[in-house]
Amino acid sequence: MTTATVTAPLCRNFINGRWVESRSGQTIERRNPANLKEVTSVAPLSTREEVREAIAAAKAAFPGWRDTPSPIRGKILARAAALMEAQKEGLARTLCREEGKTFKEALVEVQRSINILEFTAGEGRRMGGETIPSEAAKNLAYTIKQPLGVVGAITPWNFPVAIPVWKAAPALVAGNTVVLKPAELTPECAAKVVEIFQEAGAPAGVLNMVLGLGEEVGDELLQDREVRAISFTGSNEVGNLIYSLAARQMKKCQCEMGGKNPVVVLRDADLALATESAVMGAFGSSGQRCTATSRVVVEEAIADRFVEMVVARASKLKVGNGIDADTDVGPLVDEQQLKTVLRYLEIGKKEARTVLGGARMSGAGYHDGYFVAPTVFDHAAWDSAIAQEEIFGPVLSVIRVADFEEAVRVANSVKYGLSSSVYTNDARKMFEFIDRIETGIAHVNAPTVASEAQLPFGGMKATGVGLREMGRVAIDFYTELKAVYIDYAPPKK
Repeated sequence: MTTATVTAPLCRNFINGRWVESRSGQTIERRNPANLKEVTSVAPLSTREEVREAIAAAKAAFPGWRDTPSPIRGKILARAAALMEAQKEGLARTLCREEGKTFKEALVEVQRSINILEFTAGEGRRMGGETIPSEAAKNLAYTIKQPLGVVGAITPWNFPVAIPVWKAAPALVAGNTVVLKPAELTPECAAKVVEIFQEAGAPAGVLNMVLGLGEEVGDELLQDREVRAISFTGSNEVGNLIYSLAARQMKKCQCEMGGKNPVVVLRDADLALATESAVMGAFGSSGQRCTATSRVVVEEAIADRFVEMVVARASKLKVGNGIDADTDVGPLVDEQQLKTVLRYLEIGKKEARTVLGGARMSGAGYHDGYFVAPTVFDHAAWDSAIAQEEIFGPVLSVIRVADFEEAVRVANSVKYGLSSSVYTNDARKMFEFIDRIETGIAHVNAPTVASEAQLPFGGMKATGVGLREMGRVAIDFYTELKAVYIDYAPPKK
């Protein structure tokens, strides 16, 4: 183990409006993935009893928060957005140190979080239903949305600011109270998000956070019957388990999981535009995002030229510590993720032609971090492991096809269905692609990684189950819809 040069403070739980130290006596140490000498945080492995305390606080706070007018709830989110804007650079530096993103990428993530808060704050003034004609005379029929109660949010490490925000914000504006269980690898980012909500005026018990392992903290959220809904983002293995356990207890559940996102490049495409999209989509955030471009499906007629352009562009990327202004690609998040990616690199070398990268970075500046070279595999078979399985690293597989029809079949050949992109100037093929691609997000001449706060986010097939996140539809998961009938006909004589 590398000797630490920094002593980090112990992270605390946030329960009923107070920061409290865990009583478990067990902790986990987090180091900067770009510089393993630096300890960024020490977080507790909290107990089930502490989770139950957070749930009890959320339950007690629910009636008052539910009865708070939704425009007032929205104002708290608006204040949180302003506070996050003021703290933007500091929060981005924390994200960079703790998760490994480049500072540029961290700023983008924080800005996305601000956008989500701003948009969702407005939902407080749009929390309406529908007025629907009744078949009976002198009858008013309409719908209203009402909060569920206590909601559990289980969030991953790869977007440790944005995902807690995009779960907590719609849950809170809808009138629910929340218990957040963030990833063990990014406790400091989660704590800063919670601090912002606290400073913005969220009442005690409305937003709580308990740090710890999924086997304890996450499982207790699933098992406790006071928790009415679970929102999860993470792996398919864990998501499948969560969804099945939630179903047994009749809890509402949404799970956003893996992706194996294709960029389809047709022979009439703007190759410079497609190249930039593929490279930044594959290697931005070190490939550690569910919307990452992990496959390029390219027509054979232009494949040689396109691969040359991709290799040339990717070769110029600087890999290093994300805090450095000129870094393009940061480290992988931890040793486990490093081992996973290195295993897939060895698989890829057997399944396809390595045209760039293919190894862990070595030399000065790299030995104290989890750095992997941006890697491009060419001539990958559509059904190979590197073309079918989520790697979650800076790895791009190029699959060559004969024509548009084969391209769509190959793009749809994986079990996942999150995001996709097609590069073409043929309007017919654009709309054919949109109609036939099996993804929850489809782009035309734009990267797979792009998404905006006011649009729904989520996928099909093995990528996701449950209602979508973000946009106006995010409120639907966190509310129950009630139909109301009012008969105001005069009494019969």
